[in-house]
Amino acid sequence: MSVQEAKLIIVEGRSDKEKVKKLVDEDVEIVCTNGTLGIERLENLIETFDMDHRDVFILVDEDKAGKKIRKQLSKELPHAVHIYIDKSFREVAATPESELAVALVSSHIAIHPNYL
Repeated sequence: MSVQEAKLIIVEGRSDKEKVKKLVDEDVEIVCTNGTLGIERLENLIETFDMDHRDVFILVDEDKAGKKIRKQLSKELPHAVHIYIDKSFREVAATPESELAVALVSSHIAIHPNYL
Protein backbone atom coordinates (compact mmCIF):
# COMPACT_ATOMS: atom_id res chain seq x y z
CA MET A 1 0.00 0.00 0.00
CA SER A 2 1.43 3.35 -0.97
CA VAL A 3 1.49 6.29 1.42
CA GLN A 4 -1.18 7.95 -0.74
CA GLU A 5 -3.51 4.99 -0.11
CA ALA A 6 -2.81 4.82 3.61
CA LYS A 7 -5.41 6.18 5.99
CA LEU A 8 -4.62 9.56 7.47
CA ILE A 9 -5.47 10.59 11.03
CA ILE A 10 -5.39 14.25 11.98
CA VAL A 11 -4.55 15.00 15.62
CA GLU A 12 -3.64 18.19 17.45
CA GLY A 13 -0.25 17.57 19.01
CA ARG A 14 2.77 15.32 19.24
CA SER A 15 1.63 13.57 22.42
CA ASP A 16 -1.66 12.70 20.67
CA LYS A 17 0.28 11.40 17.66
CA GLU A 18 2.54 9.21 19.81
CA LYS A 19 -0.39 7.73 21.72
CA VAL A 20 -2.37 6.91 18.57
CA LYS A 21 0.73 5.54 16.79
CA LYS A 22 1.32 3.13 19.67
CA LEU A 23 -2.20 1.68 19.38
CA VAL A 24 -2.65 1.43 15.61
CA ASP A 25 -1.85 -1.86 13.87
CA GLU A 26 -2.03 -0.81 10.21
CA ASP A 27 -0.33 1.55 7.81
CA VAL A 28 -1.62 5.01 8.74
CA GLU A 29 -0.16 8.46 8.46
CA ILE A 30 -0.70 10.72 11.48
CA VAL A 31 -0.59 14.47 10.93
CA CYS A 32 -0.42 17.06 13.73
CA THR A 33 -2.15 20.41 13.41
CA ASN A 34 -0.08 21.82 16.30
CA GLY A 35 -2.99 23.96 17.40
CA THR A 36 -5.37 26.18 15.50
CA LEU A 37 -4.89 26.30 11.75
CA GLY A 38 -4.81 29.36 9.56
CA ILE A 39 -6.45 29.03 6.15
CA GLU A 40 -3.14 29.04 4.31
CA ARG A 41 -1.57 26.39 6.56
CA LEU A 42 -4.69 24.22 6.34
CA GLU A 43 -4.70 24.41 2.54
CA ASN A 44 -1.00 23.55 2.53
CA LEU A 45 -1.60 20.47 4.73
CA ILE A 46 -4.50 19.32 2.53
CA GLU A 47 -2.37 19.64 -0.59
CA THR A 48 0.84 18.19 0.90
CA PHE A 49 -0.90 15.07 2.23
CA ASP A 50 -3.39 14.77 -0.68
CA MET A 51 -6.24 14.74 1.83
CA ASP A 52 -8.93 15.27 -0.80
CA HIS A 53 -8.20 11.81 -2.19
CA ARG A 54 -7.57 9.76 0.96
CA ASP A 55 -9.46 8.25 3.86
CA VAL A 56 -9.12 11.00 6.47
CA PHE A 57 -10.00 10.69 10.16
CA ILE A 58 -10.23 13.62 12.56
CA LEU A 59 -9.33 12.89 16.20
CA VAL A 60 -9.02 16.05 18.28
CA ASP A 61 -9.53 17.04 21.91
CA GLU A 62 -13.00 17.65 23.29
CA ASP A 63 -12.20 21.18 24.39
CA LYS A 64 -12.81 24.61 22.86
CA ALA A 65 -9.66 24.54 20.70
CA GLY A 66 -10.34 20.97 19.52
CA LYS A 67 -13.92 21.78 18.59
CA LYS A 68 -12.73 24.81 16.62
CA ILE A 69 -10.23 22.68 14.68
CA ARG A 70 -12.86 19.98 14.06
CA LYS A 71 -15.30 22.58 12.68
CA GLN A 72 -12.61 24.08 10.45
CA LEU A 73 -11.53 20.67 9.14
CA SER A 74 -15.17 19.65 8.55
CA LYS A 75 -15.64 22.54 6.15
CA GLU A 76 -12.50 21.76 4.15
CA LEU A 77 -12.71 17.96 4.33
CA PRO A 78 -16.41 17.04 4.26
CA HIS A 79 -15.56 13.40 3.52
CA ALA A 80 -13.49 13.01 6.70
CA VAL A 81 -14.64 10.61 9.41
CA HIS A 82 -14.87 12.09 12.89
CA ILE A 83 -13.58 10.08 15.83
CA TYR A 84 -14.73 11.31 19.22
CA ILE A 85 -13.33 10.67 22.67
CA ASP A 86 -15.45 10.78 25.80
CA LYS A 87 -15.89 14.39 26.92
CA SER A 88 -14.87 13.45 30.46
CA PHE A 89 -11.28 12.84 29.29
CA ARG A 90 -11.17 16.15 27.36
CA GLU A 91 -7.81 15.38 25.68
CA VAL A 92 -6.76 12.58 23.35
CA ALA A 93 -3.47 12.23 25.26
CA ALA A 94 -5.37 11.87 28.57
CA THR A 95 -7.77 9.23 27.25
CA PRO A 96 -7.05 5.71 28.56
CA GLU A 97 -5.53 3.49 25.88
CA SER A 98 -8.41 1.01 26.01
CA GLU A 99 -10.99 3.80 25.49
CA LEU A 100 -9.01 5.31 22.63
CA ALA A 101 -8.58 1.87 21.04
CA VAL A 102 -12.36 1.33 21.06
CA ALA A 103 -12.94 4.74 19.44
CA LEU A 104 -10.41 3.93 16.69
CA VAL A 105 -11.76 0.41 16.07
CA SER A 106 -15.28 1.80 15.73
CA SER A 107 -13.96 3.81 12.76
CA HIS A 108 -12.47 0.66 11.20
CA ILE A 109 -8.87 1.39 12.14
CA ALA A 110 -6.92 -1.75 13.12
CA ILE A 111 -5.59 -1.73 16.68
CA HIS A 112 -3.00 -3.97 18.35
CA PRO A 113 -5.18 -6.61 20.09
CA ASN A 114 -3.53 -6.14 23.49
CA TYR A 115 -5.17 -2.67 23.75
CA LEU A 116 -8.71 -4.00 23.34
